Amino acid sequence: MKNGHTTRQKAPAGRYALLDELRGLDLVSMMLYHACWDMMFLFGIWMDWYAGMPGRLWQQTICWVFILLSGFCAPFGRHMLRRGVTVFAAGALVTAVTLVFMPGGRVIFGVLTFLGTAMLLTGVLEPLLKKVMPAVGLAVSAVLFAVCYPVGSGWVGLGGWKLMLPQSLYANYFTAFFGFYPDWFYSTDYFGLLPWLFLFWAGYYLHKAVGRRRMEPLRRPVCPALGWMGRHSLLLYLLHQPVIYGVLSAAAVLFA
Repeated sequence: MKNGHTTRQKAPAGRYALLDELRGLDLVSMMLYHACWDMMFLFGIWMDWYAGMPGRLWQQTICWVFILLSGFCAPFGRHMLRRGVTVFAAGALVTAVTLVFMPGGRVIFGVLTFLGTAMLLTGVLEPLLKKVMPAVGLAVSAVLFAVCYPVGSGWVGLGGWKLMLPQSLYANYFTAFFGFYPDWFYSTDYFGLLPWLFLFWAGYYLHKAVGRRRMEPLRRPVCPALGWMGRHSLLLYLLHQPVIYGVLSAAAVLFA
């Protein structure tokens, strides 16, 4: 209340509030998913639905929204390379911490490493990417994402077409970075460049295809709390697992 009139909380000037709120909502979904993962694999609480198709669909929905939205928001900033370095460094920090403190739940080439790499590649290649018509870029990126989606299973294809890939591609950590991970590779959070870079670029070209004028309605906030989370998604991502683990550990002691 100010001067006798109710004031409505507004998003920071220049931001598209609904995009922040969508990112915040996806972050909440991810936190709940990771809480279920901890309960399953760290605290031994088995959930059939989580281990089956519903859990798989939930996980994929979180990934798709987060990566597509990240690509969509990439053109907003003027320092994509700097942001890419920051996010990549945060991914390296997650990898280092998990290798030292919880090697059984290690994260190698996780989502932050992927997003940082995607931003760096997009920043370097943007002069070329801008030469492609947005509708064409969106369509090609979407098709390539679909074609490369099964690359982890050793093949690419779409519909009835299927091309088996040489097993020599799936050799080591270097090839795993690009999406070709060998059988012995293990990470609790893994996103290779293929196929996910094409989903990031689909978001990038979707931004171009929509255009800033048609995005104006996205400036109106609906849930400021989610918007705050969306604006601080990197920090919250880094903190959420230790907090969730601490809460679950305390609950396990309390109700033991």
